[in-house]
Amino acid sequence: MKRLPPTLDKILEAQVQRLATTLRPRTVQEYRSCVHGFLAYLHANFPHLHKPSQLRRDPHLLGWFRFLCQQRPPLRNATRELNLILLRRLLRDLADDGHPLPPDLIRREDFPFRDHYLPRPLPPDEDQRLQQQLRQNDALEANALRLVRATGIRVGECLDLPLDCLQQVSQQQAVLHVPLGKLHSERWVPVDEETRRVLTRLLQLRALVPSSCLDKSRRFLLPRCGGRSALYNRLRQVLADTARCAGCTGKVTPHRLRHSFATEMVRLGVSLPVLMRLLGHKDIHMTLRYVEVAQLDLQREFHRARQNPVSLHPIPQLHLPATTATSKTRGEPAALEPKVKNLKLRT
Repeated sequence: MKRLPPTLDKILEAQVQRLATTLRPRTVQEYRSCVHGFLAYLHANFPHLHKPSQLRRDPHLLGWFRFLCQQRPPLRNATRELNLILLRRLLRDLADDGHPLPPDLIRREDFPFRDHYLPRPLPPDEDQRLQQQLRQNDALEANALRLVRATGIRVGECLDLPLDCLQQVSQQQAVLHVPLGKLHSERWVPVDEETRRVLTRLLQLRALVPSSCLDKSRRFLLPRCGGRSALYNRLRQVLADTARCAGCTGKVTPHRLRHSFATEMVRLGVSLPVLMRLLGHKDIHMTLRYVEVAQLDLQREFHRARQNPVSLHPIPQLHLPATTATSKTRGEPAALEPKVKNLKLRT
């Protein structure tokens, strides 16, 4: 009996399984979600399509693009863009494996425009009130949020900090070791004395946690009672409750603490390349999305640049030959003098 070729469903699922050997679980889940949505659309609208060779840009791909645009509530442009990127990668991999796919099923002009979002740091007065409120709450979650605000690390990186994350680099200086994370890179973040006290307090609070909660988190700074997701949800809830008590307007999330850290560093004079390293970015354009430059910052920098313009741009002095200085005494016209004066004025 002749063996039937695998269907498009099985081929795409096998391709996702192959990617799972090199990608992070969350990224693999995004691929699976994209494939599930694409196949559900094909099954509902083109039930007789079973093989990759049957795929066409029109009507299959163009119809799916319209389907994504017609969702209610509407999908964000970034979500639609991600779906196109993921499916394009899978289709290109299938073509590389020898499947007879038409070229250019997904083209550059199919991608939606990227939305430009402003940075989301907390207003300075709300930021100060929130930090004060966190200091008054001596719970483990509140101290973890203080650590996020003081170092600018991602909340996921905070959850994965090892027990020995505080490293001494000299007698007076220490750094926070942030292990491999979202961008597959580790980094060192300098910490001040107050942040060192927060880390010390976290270790003290960790020692008070029942040993049953430490079984799955012996190597982590933050105990994972109930798992990593449960700890993440507790941090979000504690931050939301604290922000409400502090009188913060709008929704306050752990990621906004990272935006507030970045904006504060720029206002304190930290350069963008250094800030990029502190935040763990690989692209300076990503760092710019985190930084708010307020009108007050523009005024301050403008007037600073306008100070002492003469000292910043000195006027060059032209040394004249000795004969020019004595030309009047010999009754000769000093022809060079007007030119020199005009040169100085133009400069």
